[in-house]
Amino acid sequence: MTVEELLWDMDGTLLDTSVVVPAAFVKTVQALGGRSIDAAEVVGAYWRGTPEVILEHLVGRQLAPDEMDLYYQELESAAPALYPGVREVFDALRTQGRVCAVFTGASTRAALMLLKSAGLEADLVIGGDQVQRSKPAPDGILLAADKLGTDATQLAYVGDSPLDLRAARAAGGHSAAAGWGHMYDAAEPANSILAHPQEALDLLAKRAAS
Repeated sequence: MTVEELLWDMDGTLLDTSVVVPAAFVKTVQALGGRSIDAAEVVGAYWRGTPEVILEHLVGRQLAPDEMDLYYQELESAAPALYPGVREVFDALRTQGRVCAVFTGASTRAALMLLKSAGLEADLVIGGDQVQRSKPAPDGILLAADKLGTDATQLAYVGDSPLDLRAARAAGGHSAAAGWGHMYDAAEPANSILAHPQEALDLLAKRAAS
């Protein structure tokens, strides 16, 4: 089966948010009167889903919408960096007439804010708030495949975390490990291990020719 389209995770794959996102959570929890937490605890809670779910877990209570807005206010000042080569890969995909598509466990609101801050424009952004189940469930990848007009088995999901790769496998797609990402774990099985974003383009070229 060939890979017709690429789908990208955001945090740790397109953007280096390893400092700015945990810092936004830590400051928000403090502002809401929560207990003292550190960045490692925030990262350890990523599997729970969207920022709303993670923040309520960290604070230990249900939050009102205006309280949740504190997190997004912190995120507004975040300045995540693009990983080297990401912009060039997106340019190459558009040159080929392909869609630059992103599926992230973060909320759509957070994703759009961070992508804008980094100066990266995506054609399709699917946040964790658009699906019922968070990664490693395949829901986001299946939704992306539907929006892209392709079958999930013909989609390669590029992501750094084990949850990304498990979601790709659950969807029946090609799991491509972003080896440059801060949550990459070499022990997690993957169909492909990429050392640089540019190598994702080779998945399309090589598999289309085979």
